[in-house]
Amino acid sequence: MVELTLLNTQDAPVVFETARAENGSLIGFATLNAPKSLNALNFDMIKLLEPQLIAWADDSNIAMVILKGAGEKAFCAGGDVVSLHNAMKTGEPANLIEDFFTQEYRLDHLIHCYDKPILVWGNGIVMGGGLGLMAGASHRVVTETSRIAMPELTIGLYPDVGGSYFLHKMPQHVGLFLGLTAASINCDDAMFVSLADHYVKADKYNSMIDQLAAIKWGKTAALNHDKLTTLLTELDNISGRMPKGNVKANLATIQKLAEFTDLKEKVNYILNLDTDDVWITRAQKSLKHGCPLSCALVERQLANSKGKSLGECFQMELAMSVRCGEVGEFQEGIRALLIDKDGAPNWQFKTIEQLPAQLIESFFTARWDNDSHPLKQLTQG
Repeated sequence: MVELTLLNTQDAPVVFETARAENGSLIGFATLNAPKSLNALNFDMIKLLEPQLIAWADDSNIAMVILKGAGEKAFCAGGDVVSLHNAMKTGEPANLIEDFFTQEYRLDHLIHCYDKPILVWGNGIVMGGGLGLMAGASHRVVTETSRIAMPELTIGLYPDVGGSYFLHKMPQHVGLFLGLTAASINCDDAMFVSLADHYVKADKYNSMIDQLAAIKWGKTAALNHDKLTTLLTELDNISGRMPKGNVKANLATIQKLAEFTDLKEKVNYILNLDTDDVWITRAQKSLKHGCPLSCALVERQLANSKGKSLGECFQMELAMSVRCGEVGEFQEGIRALLIDKDGAPNWQFKTIEQLPAQLIESFFTARWDNDSHPLKQLTQG
């Protein structure tokens, strides 16, 4: 078993460790350390992860980085939105919403652009903010227990954390369907929709680490990317057949969304599908009880982000997310799901028809000019 060297405290929100490979190179480990909350991504985690990843990027001894969650149940079940609810309810601190999303998106962008290999061990639940961490990694590994979703519809948000960018990489209309229904996908689905690169059985984790330590890591990031891909492909090949997914089996049904131009028609099409497919019926239930404003946001988000760069997508999302903190549906959705847990959100706008056009427009209106945008650095240079 590989010996790990602890870099901070064992009870820190993110535990940082290194392992020395046989040729002297180091492997960096970052473990989200909140298993009781399924490693929900909080502000403290974000503020620890960004500087450590930058430090490892600049350390010539570090060959690659592994990002994982504590425990077996989840990599990361989403962002810690309960703290955001408190700020929305009281107005204090006034800038928490903007600061949280600014730093979260900056971290996600860093992972997307990281030069060295980053392996995300996407075991168990990977949702919302967890998917934001995973989507941009160079080597995204799923297991037979992986359960991935963008469930923002249930809390009055929308698929953020780079969804404006990576949902376009999926087969046509699949990103919209997943955003509108919060449908959960498994390892097979994740591979099919380009959210994962490798499938490794969960019980092979320790063996994977031993084999990573045995690699003779090179001096260039490109060489180390190739070495990591080779090992993960070998593990993929001996991990057996993946549990069967649902997206491919329902792709023709999903892609019939192309026949409709109006959001209401698209929603009605999904709700009125006559099927005994359990995955589809669950998707229908989520859509039926989800936030109508979120439905409008995800459709417009995908329309507006076509052709945008990664940085431009995060800039657009920051304005959307700050606006979500002002309108009220986000606060109410969190209350119903995570605070009072009554499962009965009282949406201000009960139907898509009730949504004022100017309200939707306000999410896509520039809040900052180019020089004052909190994420201006993401599209510079």
